[in-house]
Amino acid sequence: MIKVVPGPASRRLGASLAEELKTSVLEVESKVFPDGESYVRLKGEVAGEEVVVVQSCYPPQDKHLIELLLLVKTIKELGARKVIAAVPYLAYSRQDKRFLEGEAVSGRVVLELIGLAGADALLTVDVHSEALLEKLSFKAVNVSAMPLIARYLSQLRLLNPFILSPDKKRAREAGLVASLLNTDHGYLEKVRDLSTGEVKTMVKGLPVEGRDVVIVDDIISTGGTIANAASIVKSQGARRVLAACTHPILAKGAEERMRKAGVEEIIGTDAVESHVSRVSVAPALAEALRKL
Repeated sequence: MIKVVPGPASRRLGASLAEELKTSVLEVESKVFPDGESYVRLKGEVAGEEVVVVQSCYPPQDKHLIELLLLVKTIKELGARKVIAAVPYLAYSRQDKRFLEGEAVSGRVVLELIGLAGADALLTVDVHSEALLEKLSFKAVNVSAMPLIARYLSQLRLLNPFILSPDKKRAREAGLVASLLNTDHGYLEKVRDLSTGEVKTMVKGLPVEGRDVVIVDDIISTGGTIANAASIVKSQGARRVLAACTHPILAKGAEERMRKAGVEEIIGTDAVESHVSRVSVAPALAEALRKL
């Protein structure tokens, strides 16, 4: 039977996953030395076992990534038969290619490090770029949190909801949520300045007057993209605006920015454990693990 090792960044999610799988949890002792280096110690036996390490790599990304690598390597050295890295938020996945000359393709580097540490497989959730998961030396599976988000939204008694993607690239996710809620969806288009990071959203007419609009995205970081979309639909008569995402990074000022633009509620998952994590991705991870 598979054993679950919740990393320091995902203790709550790890416990939920173990409950879904009806299996045991192996605890991890962790601390930070005075010089800033990370320490982890596995408290349990793994020799001959199949083990899943649950460690999301949200901010501080570098710390959480190092903890993940230390755990995977240690568990492999202690004789585990198979090590699966469950990394719901895959750090650096937005840098999936060289946008400007001389840039590091850091998403690819992170995946190579996970493989070198000894992971036999990787599970991630709504990764920003699925292209990153191609041509790896180990199996990588991306699972979707959108059905779970849709299930949560279905309990909110939304008025004639309209599901909106703030970016054409995420229109598929909005369409999936809309289909599960038996409603319609649309998308906006945005342009990002690669040098400054500034995002501009193109305005277009949407059928939102008098309706509750749910803006769906994979990541909410600065909240700028969501705020732009919220301002547009509010100006077009939307009754209420909610934001839902898999990864609520919520950098400083993000919530205030979105609320000023008219967002009434922010819904995230425990892929990034935060105060807005209303939905657990444990059922999606458990299903994927059973298939692996």
